Amino acid sequence: MEAQVSPASAAPAKWSPSPAASPMLKNIHAMLHPRNIVLVGATDKPGNYAERIWNNLVKYGYKGGMFPMNAKRETIWGVPCHKDFASLPEKPDHVLVLVPARFAVQVIRDAAAAGARSATIVTSGFSELQDEESQRLAVELQRAVRDSGMAITGPNCLGNLSAGDNLFTNIDDRSVTMEQGKVAIAGQSGAIVMAIRQALEDRGVGVGYMVTTGNEAGLETPDLMSYFAADPSVRVIVVYLEGVRNTKAFRDACKQARAVGKPIIALKLGASEGGRAAAMAHTGALAGSIETFDAISRREGVIRVRGLDELIETTECFVHAALPKGDRLAAVTLSGGKRGLLLDAFYSAGLAFAPLKQDASDKLAKMLGPGSIVGNPLDAGFAAVVDPSVYMQSIKIMIDDPDTDIVIIDAELPKTPHELRERNLRIVDEMAGRGGKPVIYISAMSIGFTEFTKSLRKSLPNIAVLQGMDRAVTAIKSLIEYSKLRKEVPDLVTSSTASARAALEQALKNAKGAALDEVASKNLLKAYGIPISREAIAQSAAEAVRIATKIGFPVVAKVVSADILHKSDIGGVVLGLDSPAEVKKAFNDITARVKKLKGKPRLEGILIAQQVKADLELVVGASLDAEMGPVVLFGTGGVDVELMKDVALAGAPLDGAEAKALIGRTKAGVKIKGYRGRPALHEASAVKALVGLSNLIADAGKRIASIDVNPFLINAKTGVAVDALIVLNNEAAGKAASR
Repeated sequence: MEAQVSPASAAPAKWSPSPAASPMLKNIHAMLHPRNIVLVGATDKPGNYAERIWNNLVKYGYKGGMFPMNAKRETIWGVPCHKDFASLPEKPDHVLVLVPARFAVQVIRDAAAAGARSATIVTSGFSELQDEESQRLAVELQRAVRDSGMAITGPNCLGNLSAGDNLFTNIDDRSVTMEQGKVAIAGQSGAIVMAIRQALEDRGVGVGYMVTTGNEAGLETPDLMSYFAADPSVRVIVVYLEGVRNTKAFRDACKQARAVGKPIIALKLGASEGGRAAAMAHTGALAGSIETFDAISRREGVIRVRGLDELIETTECFVHAALPKGDRLAAVTLSGGKRGLLLDAFYSAGLAFAPLKQDASDKLAKMLGPGSIVGNPLDAGFAAVVDPSVYMQSIKIMIDDPDTDIVIIDAELPKTPHELRERNLRIVDEMAGRGGKPVIYISAMSIGFTEFTKSLRKSLPNIAVLQGMDRAVTAIKSLIEYSKLRKEVPDLVTSSTASARAALEQALKNAKGAALDEVASKNLLKAYGIPISREAIAQSAAEAVRIATKIGFPVVAKVVSADILHKSDIGGVVLGLDSPAEVKKAFNDITARVKKLKGKPRLEGILIAQQVKADLELVVGASLDAEMGPVVLFGTGGVDVELMKDVALAGAPLDGAEAKALIGRTKAGVKIKGYRGRPALHEASAVKALVGLSNLIADAGKRIASIDVNPFLINAKTGVAVDALIVLNNEAAGKAASR
């Protein structure tokens, strides 16, 4: 099949980074819009990567200079072959590295010295292999890449696409439609990125950029995300991630995309233990909890999809559907059975169809005639058989109704020319473009696109066409959730005080083990504004009685030892002590139990604490995810926290509004508001605890691994932390202390 080149794609790129843009952003632009391309390691051995890439550059009409390089050849592919960079007719701009791994490092150094701005290292044989030589080469290559200052993808990648320049430095020999589409794709797996591009093209969705990043010795996927966020030709950013190495760079790129209203649709490896292991083996990337990834990335405008089919539908939805103003759904179908499927699918996803207002209901009733059932979704099937114009009038009423935000039409595109259906589709497309309301066609099953269907789809820019009911519902829900995001969430500077930060440094300095004991943990929480119960540590039974008498009965007695992480498991907690005699006995019993334990754990004393009357036990906590950084947790607490699993996560630090939103995502949050006539509980104390914890984990950098406050007891008047455990990341803390 001949290459298809649209007039628009043949034109030179009009956009370029501003003079104030970072040097790396400018170099990425050079990689995707180069003045020339040098193929180092050119060989005409049949079927090799160099020849396939050269053929693609010729086939799709790349207009820049094309220079093969091989010291052993005078000519190749019918053109002169250059011996080295010095023999080129002009300064190199983009370099394709196709030599064996042992020569790649020197090629990068020579290219940089010759003035190249970017490179793609197709060669493999580095960190993806486990032998000593490959690992050594990987280190040397990374050093050369860093020293070069160039924008470099790879190694172990399959090349790139920049449709605006008819540039296809990729080994794929399937036909590509060169169209400056609104989608940009980047990812570590060349095969998956190429498959996504092909599937989108098969659905009539244009891809303007495709970049395979491979082992990411140089550019990482977030670097490309930042570039795509800046390029006005891109509307939707699609990424395949095996791991996030640089959390800050990833979050910064997400923020840039969110600020300009560009969704990032991500397929993330690591949703299972097996997937996380595969990510580790494939690229050496650190893979963290997928729940943590969701908690942090969702806040930044990332839509994580669960598979390739869902990715395609979601991308299609965001490319062609306007963002809705709300979540009030309306639908028109020609089948009672399809109406039922729509109701089941959307209600199961927590979405609802808006009740029709009287004006719209009256119009539909008059049009459909006596005996018709007017509702939303609307089944116009019987009336449309009698009068086909009823179908289009019903759609128009739903689109024009100010009380609907999204209009769904149950229909698929025709596979062959059909005058009436084509005309109706163009009318709806015009109405959608004029009104700015998302109009989405859904087919209940996946329907293959013919060349005619693909061409027709391209002529309907204002309507989304989704396939498969469940995937369509997921895509629409993502569209609604994205529309509710704040475009700009200010970078939160931790609101902790200087005294709180000083308390943190002192606590870390005084730490003697893998964790802070309960007293030290609570003292640090208190410094960060987190309410704690009244308590004191006792070294003798007599002192325990004096403390209990001062606090007021009933009290709780708990072992204090940094060596004992789960106190209740060893009988180290005694509740409901109502008298001096009970306090004395509890002190002696706990002390005796600790002395009998293997390993002889250190006993710091016995904590005597106020027993707080609680209407609800909560868990609040924070941890340092290996991949995504600090995260906070909120949910139903107590001894059954693992069993209940009523928890939600969010990235740290949090402000008060985000803390409230986190609480609202749990069943515990529903109870706090006052469930089934019960009085509301003291939400403000839980908010204060979450904000304080988020500041603490953020201030600690990598020196605290986790903070567990369980339970955090709450009633109508107050909320307090009655137990706490802070586990240290001793390796990070030690490095910080030694600097």
